[in-house]
Order: sequence, then C-alpha cells, then structure tokens
Amino acid sequence: VKLVESGGGLVQPGGSLRLSCEASVAMFGLYTMRWFRQAPGKQRELVATITSDNNASYLDSVKGRFTISRDNDKKMVYLQMNSLKPEDTAVYHCSAEYFAGPVLVGNYWGQGTQVTVSS
Repeated sequence: VKLVESGGGLVQPGGSLRLSCEASVAMFGLYTMRWFRQAPGKQRELVATITSDNNASYLDSVKGRFTISRDNDKKMVYLQMNSLKPEDTAVYHCSAEYFAGPVLVGNYWGQGTQVTVSS
C-alpha cells in the first residue's frame, strides 16, 4: 500500500490550499481516511477523518475552514483548506485504515506534504 500526498506549499494568511492523497490500495472505498499534521516541536494532531460511508469529522480548530472529501473511483482523498492561519503550518500526512469489524487490521501512511502559512 502506498499513499502519496501533494498540494502543499507556501500561502499567505487567509489563503487556500487543496491537499491530495493518492492511494494505491485495493478496495479503497472500504478504508477510513484521515489527515494528520505535525508542526516542529509539537505533537501530531488528527485534523480530519472521512469514513467509508462518507462521515466526516474535524479538529475543532479547523471546523468551518477545512473540508475532507474522497473520490473512490480515483482512490483519492482531499483536504480543502480555506482561511489558513499561521498556526496551520505543519507537515500534513494522510493515512488509510482498514477495519475488520472493530479490529484495525491495516494502517498506512504517506510521506507528508509541507504547508507553510506566512506573510
């Protein structure tokens, strides 16, 4: 399984970016997909989750600004980030989780993409 993120970069405060994560995995539609971020010197944060049945959830600090979505035909997950703030600066990683009932049986990570919000 391979996950490849793209779309990061340098953006001014208030700007927007769309991150993409391409997954090379069979039965992509069955995976729970997540976006995490980690800033230097800080703990990793779970930013957004989208389940196999398209239920989305968000970190409180990004609610109303970020939107997670998926395209199962293309095996892609996206994170649309609007109204970016300097505190959103981090390396963003996507992850894929496969559950057999309540048991996590597969957990995969991408290499990350840098997002820098600065004027």
